[in-house]
Amino acid sequence: MTREIAGLIMGAVAVLVLLAMLFAWRRRLRRDSGLHAPLGVPEHAEVTGRHGMLYVATTRHDQPLERLTLSPLAYRARGELVLTDRGVALSLDGAPTVFLASTRLVSADTATNAMNRVVEPNGLVRLVWLEPSGVLVDSFLRLTSGEPHQILPALERLCSAPENGTPA
Repeated sequence: MTREIAGLIMGAVAVLVLLAMLFAWRRRLRRDSGLHAPLGVPEHAEVTGRHGMLYVATTRHDQPLERLTLSPLAYRARGELVLTDRGVALSLDGAPTVFLASTRLVSADTATNAMNRVVEPNGLVRLVWLEPSGVLVDSFLRLTSGEPHQILPALERLCSAPENGTPA
């Protein structure tokens, strides 16, 4: 076998792997097309805190390796976590603002890993919330300003949704 043939075989394998990745991602987008995140901050919401963050992923509840492609939370992004008196806003760069009302927030805690992101123990903030169709999901955030334990009490006070059922 010559070098050219070996190079062609390696190139063909690389193209097949990339195509498989593309088709798998498109299938995931179709699977989750019925899910979406609530958009827009309500009028008269009083801002109580702002924190820089990296949005990591949204996954099925208690399944940190099962990514969901909720629009506009399908991809990682930089942004800002805005705490208000009515809930939490995820203001991601280049995307509409996602607002998780306190009636949708089930709980807030810390995590160490989500998808392929592993950080120091309890380095991620995990928000458990009800998607509008009633599916329980987890969103993972990495704070760039402050530590998770500093904002967890404020996040926990905002959580008022029941774990089972629909938001009030």
